[in-house]
Amino acid sequence: MKTSKPDGRRFIVICFFFILFLCILASINEVRFEALLKFGGCALSNSSSSNNVLVSNSTSPDEIRILLGILTLPDQYSRRHFLRLIYGTQSPVGAKVDVRFVFCNLTKEDQKVLVALEIMRYNDIIILNCKENMNKGKTYTYFSSLPEIFNDTDDGSGPYPPYHYVMKGDDDAYFRLDKLVESLRPLPREDLYFGYVIPCPSMDPFVHYMSGMGYLISWDIVEWIRVSEIPKEHLEGPEDKVFGDWIRNGHRAKNRFNAKWSMYNYPEPPTRCTHELWPDTIAVHLLKTQEKWIHTLQYFNVTRDLKPSKLYHIP
Repeated sequence: MKTSKPDGRRFIVICFFFILFLCILASINEVRFEALLKFGGCALSNSSSSNNVLVSNSTSPDEIRILLGILTLPDQYSRRHFLRLIYGTQSPVGAKVDVRFVFCNLTKEDQKVLVALEIMRYNDIIILNCKENMNKGKTYTYFSSLPEIFNDTDDGSGPYPPYHYVMKGDDDAYFRLDKLVESLRPLPREDLYFGYVIPCPSMDPFVHYMSGMGYLISWDIVEWIRVSEIPKEHLEGPEDKVFGDWIRNGHRAKNRFNAKWSMYNYPEPPTRCTHELWPDTIAVHLLKTQEKWIHTLQYFNVTRDLKPSKLYHIP
């Protein structure tokens, strides 16, 4: 039986509208899918952007990156825990300051356990491949090891340089990180040598050297120490004086800055290297007793940001 012409036309029209409906539906779904992709991309973009902001904030061109290596001994557990309180409560603005405790190879069974636990808990220890010493090359090993330790920047995974400045500090010195950052902000980030000029009466950083209480150099000098033969041939002697000899013999550090008198020894006993505590302090040295530490911390009112709470009462 043959289909009449009107019926055939009706069938064609229905098919046409059905196909048109399918096309419209596909277009709507495509739009929705693209919108979903865009939304997902936006979400991913925002997530990445957030991470980038964090990375950007931590590697901002205006941010100063400082490594403060405190040279100490493996057995100084209580000293390290105390210093973690001192530096863990400081938050300098516009800077990334990493405080690390630095010593040579472990030699006792208890050290292997206790220091390992410290590393697991705090991750703030650098163990150098050397025999423990004060004036027989430990400082050289410290500086010369850093480019290898912090070489993650070679694959582009971190900023370069990893630190603008590297500081060597004593464990009987109190560094006020905000004042340190403030003093460094206007200074060059290359070929720099910063500290307290020795001898005490001297104010010329180009004549002598910086005191071992805490001196700071730019990263390019750290890299020079690693590859130069000059430090390798002169390792023994008072470490701060030996370091000054390297700089002089290597014709390094055209940018030198004397931080005197913002860095000084504790005022008792009085000497030519000290004065009374004062607000513009960067570092106080020779804090050999708990009493001296407490007096210094009280002077700078380090607990002023302690928040009130029902959990404690401190008069």
